[in-house]
Amino acid sequence: MAKAPTVYDVAERAGVSIATVSMTFRRPHKVKEETRKIVEAAAEALNYVPSASARGLAHGHTGALGLYSYDIFLPEPEESLGGKGTGSARSRAKVPVVRDDGDDDYRRFPLYVHEVQRGVELECWQRGYALLIGGASQADSATRVTDIVGRVDGLAVFPDHSVPAEVLERIARRKPVVAVSQRPQDDGLSHVSVDNRGGMRAMTEHLVVEHEMRDLLFVGYMNTFDAQERFAGFRAALRAAGLRVPSKPAQLIGENYVESVVADVLARDALPEAFVCVSDEIALDLMKVLAEHGVRVPEQVAVTGFDGVVAGRVVRPSLTTVRQPMQAMGRVVVDILLERIADPAGPPIARRLPVQVVLRESCGCSRP
Repeated sequence: MAKAPTVYDVAERAGVSIATVSMTFRRPHKVKEETRKIVEAAAEALNYVPSASARGLAHGHTGALGLYSYDIFLPEPEESLGGKGTGSARSRAKVPVVRDDGDDDYRRFPLYVHEVQRGVELECWQRGYALLIGGASQADSATRVTDIVGRVDGLAVFPDHSVPAEVLERIARRKPVVAVSQRPQDDGLSHVSVDNRGGMRAMTEHLVVEHEMRDLLFVGYMNTFDAQERFAGFRAALRAAGLRVPSKPAQLIGENYVESVVADVLARDALPEAFVCVSDEIALDLMKVLAEHGVRVPEQVAVTGFDGVVAGRVVRPSLTTVRQPMQAMGRVVVDILLERIADPAGPPIARRLPVQVVLRESCGCSRP
């Protein structure tokens, strides 16, 4: 193969500086349109492709950020589809025709994690950074997250109990790490969270004050920082209203949490006035199970969620919820990482974003 053209070759042909060539490919919106077209034409004529690795060697960084994500519905990697395509381009693939089986994936995607990831992607694009997304099963999470760190300038991590805390703390001594929706603490990591406690308290107060409800049941697991904060906000609202304050949420009775909660209250003829759910995911499952048992929402019982995922707007009745600023969270993550990259000796940064109570049909409010 012939020697690959360099940034110097493109700059000479376009009659600009190498800095302008670099800026054209890294942050094109910062370059005048006329200049950008000249540089792009020169690059096309020379078959030039920018080398991110070369830029990293020259400047001491990779120009990429990492996001260690997870998929709560696909805990193990699926079998690769490599080598199982449709064959030659001339062959006509048979398009399957299936009967709608009521698949509920629309309620599951995009979820909170996907919306935050979108914000990270948008801000990386705006700042001229590439984004490397990775994840792993519990068995090899420490190895995979360490591998990602070796390719990026900074790392964002979603709450994932499969990654040992000591691994993240060790990484944070080498490169900036931002933990999303995890308890802020003295662990060397920067943190981005939202006002979980205040949001859930405001939601509970709406049910107590505006709907004059007195019998509320909190539904959800307490295995995350977010969930614990939301339950604390729920309890604080009940305490302030002089109502009975539960020490724990609805408990698991059978194999499926949501179904067991509904079966238990119906068996005891103890349907509350409202189910206050720790997340939209739980709330959407709960409304489905209630419908299967012939319980009408909100005529017989109100249901509320927390997160503000897309499915809550399209399901009927639409879901009253507390909306997190999920895309803004992703953008703040990138902002913190770049601030820490610019000042490696600076202290970790913690930012907490506000939330909004969104009133819809599932609590008895027709429209906001």
